[in-house]
Formats: sequence, C-alpha cells, structure tokens
Amino acid sequence: MNIPVTDMPILLLAAGQSSRMRGADKLLQFVDGKPLIRRQADVARAVTRGPVIVALPPAPHPRYDALIGAKVESVPVADAAEGINASLRAGFAAMPAGVDAAMLLLCDLPDLTPDDLAQVATAHDPDSDTLILRGTTQDGRPGHPIVFSARLFERFKNLTGDGGGREVVKAAGTRVVHVPLPGNRARLDLDTPEDWADWRAKRGTT
Repeated sequence: MNIPVTDMPILLLAAGQSSRMRGADKLLQFVDGKPLIRRQADVARAVTRGPVIVALPPAPHPRYDALIGAKVESVPVADAAEGINASLRAGFAAMPAGVDAAMLLLCDLPDLTPDDLAQVATAHDPDSDTLILRGTTQDGRPGHPIVFSARLFERFKNLTGDGGGREVVKAAGTRVVHVPLPGNRARLDLDTPEDWADWRAKRGTT
C-alpha cells in the first residue's frame, strides 16, 4: 500500500516518566520487534519528509539509545517533570520556520499505523478556516494524532502544568475537525504492566 507522504513536521512526546509502570519504561517495551519509542519514530518517519522532533527527558537516558540511527531531532526537555506542557513548549519552539502546520503524537499509542497518521495529515488544508485536525476512535472519541495550524504555535509558548494542550484545543472552538480512525487506535495507551500484559495477550504476542 502506498502511504501518502507529507512535508509536515511531526512532534513526538516522549519525555514522561512512565510513573505507573512500577520501575519499567513503557516507551522501551517492544512492539513489532523494536522499542515503542523507536517504533513510533519510524511510523512518523514513514509519512513525512519533514522533521520528526522527539521531546525527551534530559540526557543521559536509555530512550536516546533506542533512537540511535533513527532520522529524528532529539529535543531534551529540562523541565520535563513539570508535566506534558513543558514538552509542548520545547517541541513547538523547535519547529522550523515557514511551515503551515505540525502534527502532535503521543508516543504511547502502540496501535497507530502510518496510514492513520497519513489520513489525518492529508486532511489538512492550509487555505481553510480549520485550526485543528484530530484523530478520533471509530465511534468519535477524540485522541491522536492532532494537527495544529501554525496559527496556533504561539499559544504553546506559555503553557504550564500537565494540561496536554487542552487549552489550545478548547480555544479553537468549532474550528476543530475530527478524523475517525479504525477501532480504538487513536486512544489506546498502555500505562501499567497490566495494560501491557492484556494488550499482548489479545495480540497473541509476548
């Protein structure tokens, strides 16, 4: 299958602490034969010629090792412990000049595919009034990936806390368009060892 390729930058959020994994790192769990963080970087790389920017905890950290050889730009987030908005500030500050939109993707959604990302990215029309395109579950629940118009980039500069950009999405009001994706892929994240065990059992993997 030919995947539509875009020039849109893609920002991966991978600076969280995996605090609910009881000592393990969810982004280093193996999915499709590689650590999840590398798998997500490769999925992003498959759909864009633009930069793939990965917000990471300060080095040294094993997640950097998982990305060796990946064609990504690593952005250390010095204040990552503050919450997800610290990663959003750092990631959007690293966006190249002149782009009209960027895609945001959480790294802990293991079922998303290059086709899913491409479906949301190719729905972007820079000449429309739409400010946000958001992947949803098949039944319409909002999730990821999310495409933000460059008209919103400035709004990320002063975000604090752990809101995950919800303030920006809410402010966009009716100028948000939902893009349904198959099943629950847009929202299925795995935060605990039990989540991972259940997901692997359903997949028939170990």
